[in-house]
Amino acid sequence: MLKTHNCGELRVEHVGQEVTLAGWVHRWRDQGGLVFLDLRDRWGVTQITINQESAPDVHAAAREARTEWVIQVKGTVIRRPDGMSNPDLPTGEVELDVTAFNILNRAKTSPFYINKDDKVEEVLRMRYRYLDLRRPRMQHNIVLRHNVLRFIRNYLAERGFVEIETPILFKTTPEGARDYLVPSRVHPGKFYALPQSPQQLKQLLMVAGYERYFQIARCFRDEDQRGDRQPEFTQLDMEMSFVERDDVLDLIEDMFTNLVEEVTDRELVTKPFPRLRYDEAMLRYGCDKPDVRYGMEIVDISGIAGASEFRVFVENVQAGNPVRGICVPGCGSYSRKQVGELEDLAKEAGAKGLAWMAVEEGEGQVRSSIAKFFSAEQLQAIITQMGAGPGDLLLLVSDTHAIVCASLDTLRRAMADRLGLADPKQIAFCWVIDFPLFEWNEDETRWDPSHHLFTAPMWEDVPLLDTDPGQARGQQYDLACNGYEIAGGSIRIHDRAIQEKIFGLIGLDVDVAKERFGHMLEAFEFGTPPHGGIAPGVDRLVMLLAGEPNIREVIAFPKTQQAADLMAGAPSEAEPGQLEELHIRVIDTE
Repeated sequence: MLKTHNCGELRVEHVGQEVTLAGWVHRWRDQGGLVFLDLRDRWGVTQITINQESAPDVHAAAREARTEWVIQVKGTVIRRPDGMSNPDLPTGEVELDVTAFNILNRAKTSPFYINKDDKVEEVLRMRYRYLDLRRPRMQHNIVLRHNVLRFIRNYLAERGFVEIETPILFKTTPEGARDYLVPSRVHPGKFYALPQSPQQLKQLLMVAGYERYFQIARCFRDEDQRGDRQPEFTQLDMEMSFVERDDVLDLIEDMFTNLVEEVTDRELVTKPFPRLRYDEAMLRYGCDKPDVRYGMEIVDISGIAGASEFRVFVENVQAGNPVRGICVPGCGSYSRKQVGELEDLAKEAGAKGLAWMAVEEGEGQVRSSIAKFFSAEQLQAIITQMGAGPGDLLLLVSDTHAIVCASLDTLRRAMADRLGLADPKQIAFCWVIDFPLFEWNEDETRWDPSHHLFTAPMWEDVPLLDTDPGQARGQQYDLACNGYEIAGGSIRIHDRAIQEKIFGLIGLDVDVAKERFGHMLEAFEFGTPPHGGIAPGVDRLVMLLAGEPNIREVIAFPKTQQAADLMAGAPSEAEPGQLEELHIRVIDTE
């Protein structure tokens, strides 16, 4: 090794020892007779001192060094002078008095500062990702990811899980997003697909009798990108045999509770994790991935509003549509312009408009353009029902259930962000259960699975598959954290007859089903145990644990939001010979 210690290791107990360090010049200060360098590696920073009087040759070499040069130094560990220690550094009480200095490699001037956490354009960071990854913040994130995965592996191995790899080249199947296709050279005109998830394979491993499987799985989906999505991503894929829903939930809850408390400095504020029914989550939060770090829950005032003289509310209630709202604390002084900005947000989410009431001092006193349509008793009833007080702002929406949910969810998140209600140091998990098994596809006039087509119905709802599929609930469960869905799973169908019935309900022709899933249907005839699983998203989980705004900050080499690798220049054109071997011709459609 070119070093005896790392740059985050030296302490007072090392004083007097001769050590060798190697790393990157983090900062340097030339004070004439003395040169001070901060030497950095993955473990930390150590200050080194070069004295011209005691080591003139070393001093001359050190004056030449610049930031990000790679150097090796040898010297004696000494205490820093009184009053010169640095409490912000673990190594801040000592420094290295250098007697040998070796430049291992020089470096060009970096396109951005590596020793500062300055804001840098993401395009530049992605172009020079290998430099971006040197920055302490990014190294913290990547090491955190490693520690999270190490904890998960150890936790599951101690509980009888077996880690099994499944193929990357597999069969194309419909799972809600476009597949990435891989042409076969030896089978002209045929294609593999990169797996959107190992869903079928992990179920087949249950048929194979492994009972407890997991994998840190790479998954691929050709879909539009957002801050929390990537074309290739990592999930913790898990499956268990002879389990019921609560067995899966209890295990994940225990694992994530211990993970947060042992691996991170975050505060876990939900113990145990709340379990919300899907319809309850939609009514209280407007979404199925609520952020429960703060209140500001949605309140239904349809009964009061429907009896008022405000025509929009009255007609909507008579048509079976709700009137709901949120109480925003301390924003009763908002101007018309500020409320107008909130109305724009609601409209972006589908609402036709936004009603508001600012609560003032005095019983039933509100400032609002619609207050005249309500009696004093009705206004007081709204204030009481929504838990409002003087100085609060009530935001009200009336439309279809779906639009009311979407718009109030948008407003709730926006106001929590403005008011700083969501503590970034807090982690708040919650379960959402009892999802509808199906969603009606109006365009295709058929049912679509709300989760995926292998999700089992609640056993007591199986008869509804023949009589009223829309009322059937699925044995699906999602885990939400800080307003993001970070895991989804279900108890699976293990009976061929039920699986074929689901295929029929979603309009999948029998012959097509056999062509796509014949191996699954056949496997179900060879003694398939009851089983279920879940797949937490590793990237999204680590993003939240690191307090980062998007998953690109916790992935070593991510793609841009346009699914491009700016560093390597991918995707790129293929050589004509490669295309010919694969029997592919590129057609310009422009």
